[in-house]
Amino acid sequence: MSKTFYFCIYIQPYHLTFAILHFSAMDHLQPLLLVLLLTIISTSTHAINNHPSCNTNDQDSTLSVFHVSSPCSPFRPKTHLSWAETVLQMQADDQTRLSYLSSLVAGRSFVPIGSGRQIVQSPTYIVKAKIGTPAQTFLMALDTSADMAMLPCSGCVGCGSSAFAFAKSTTFASLNCGAAQCKQVQNSECLGKTCLMNMTYGASSIAANLAQDNLTLATDSVVGYSFGCISKAVGGTLPPQGVLGLGRGPLSLLSQSKSLYKSTFSYCLPSFKSPNFSGTLRLGPNGQPKNIKYTPLLTNPRRPSLYYVKLVGIKVGPKLVNIPSSAFALNPNNGAGTIIDSGTVFTRLVTPAYTAVRDEFRRRMGKNVVSSLGGFDTCYKVPITKQVPTMTLMFEGAELSMKQENFLIYSSAGGITCLAMSESPSLNVIANMQQQNHRILFDLPNSRIGISAERCS
Repeated sequence: MSKTFYFCIYIQPYHLTFAILHFSAMDHLQPLLLVLLLTIISTSTHAINNHPSCNTNDQDSTLSVFHVSSPCSPFRPKTHLSWAETVLQMQADDQTRLSYLSSLVAGRSFVPIGSGRQIVQSPTYIVKAKIGTPAQTFLMALDTSADMAMLPCSGCVGCGSSAFAFAKSTTFASLNCGAAQCKQVQNSECLGKTCLMNMTYGASSIAANLAQDNLTLATDSVVGYSFGCISKAVGGTLPPQGVLGLGRGPLSLLSQSKSLYKSTFSYCLPSFKSPNFSGTLRLGPNGQPKNIKYTPLLTNPRRPSLYYVKLVGIKVGPKLVNIPSSAFALNPNNGAGTIIDSGTVFTRLVTPAYTAVRDEFRRRMGKNVVSSLGGFDTCYKVPITKQVPTMTLMFEGAELSMKQENFLIYSSAGGITCLAMSESPSLNVIANMQQQNHRILFDLPNSRIGISAERCS
C-alpha cells in the first residue's frame, strides 16, 4: 500500500528550505525513508548549532536545507575557496553529473572515431568496441558498405595478433544452420550443425562461422549480437581487428540494434593524419544535429545495402562543371549511381564525370606542369596552394563543400601534390577523404542523409 507525502522547496543563496514534496513509497520502503529524513534533520541541526546564522525555525514538516558549501554545512570544504574556485569546482561536478545523466538516456551512444592509418596502420576509420563477458576490446573498422560484423577469433589462420578469445566469454554461442540469421547470410554452408560462411572483403578471402555475443559501444550493449567469427583469412585488405558493418542489410548494426537506435546514426571522420580518437560516431536519433541539410536516401535493388544518393552536379571554383546527367543516374540493372561510403579512401567518379572535373581543375591551375603518381593523373611538383580552386559536391537538397585537405593528397617524396580522385568504371563513390570534417547523418526512418561541415580533427 502506498502512502503520499508532500514537499515544497524554497531556494535562497546558501539557504534552501523545503517542506514535503509529493511522492509515493511502498510500505516496505518507509523505514528507509524515515532514516533518510532523520539523517537530514540531524545534519541540519548539527550545522545550525555550530553557526549563529544557521538558526532556523523548523516546524512540523518544514525543514531547513543548506548548500553543501554553506557555513552551515558539515560537508563544506576544509580549505576556503574563492568565489571563482567554487564556481569552477561546481562546473567540474556538473560535467561529471552530466556525463552520468547522458549515459542514462536510452538510444544514444557517442563513440569516438580514430584514424586507422595512424593507430593500427590500416586505411580505415576505427572505433573501440567491446565484445563478450567479460568484455574484450577491439579497434574495429567502420564500414557503411558492409553488413555483418567480422572479428578475428582465437586460432584464426592468417589473422593478426589481436583475436577474440571466445572460450573466455560466458555469453558466446555459435549459431547452427537452423538459426534464422544463418538464412540471412550469403554463401553460408553447413558442415555438421555450425553455420559456416565464405566471404570476400576487398581483396581478402575469409572463412568464418556465425556466432553471437554481447556487443558494447560506449555505454549501450546489444545482447546476442550476431557476427562472423573468422577462422581463416587470405589477403591483406581485412582490417587487423575486424569490421563493424553499418550497411542496411539484416545483420548490420542498424538492423540488430533497431529497437535501441531507431536505424539512425551519424559520424564525423577526422583527418587521416589525426593521431587520436577525435571523431565521433553518434548512434540513435537523440543528440543528432538540428541544423543540417538533407538529401534523399535512395535504394538500388541491385545493391540494397549501399547508401545511394542523388548527385546532381560538381563545382570547381564557382563553375558548375558540364557533366552529362547520365553519369549520375541510378541504374537498377547494374547498380550504377552514387553512394556514400566510409571504407573507400579516395572518391571515384565514372569516366565522363571524372574527366570533366579533372579538366576544369587543370584549367584553373593554369600553366603548371601536370604529372602522375600511381593511380593519380593530376599531380604537380611545384607549390600550388594559392592557385587551388574550391570544390563542391552538389546533391539534391544538400552540398558537401570541400577544403583543400578533402581533395589534395601530398607525397612525402619529392613534394608532389595530387588531385585525390580517380575514375571508376560504373559507380560514383564519395569516399572518406572527401567526407573528413563533415557530419554525415544517416536517417533511415525518414529515408534521408544529412550533410554539414563539422571540425573533428
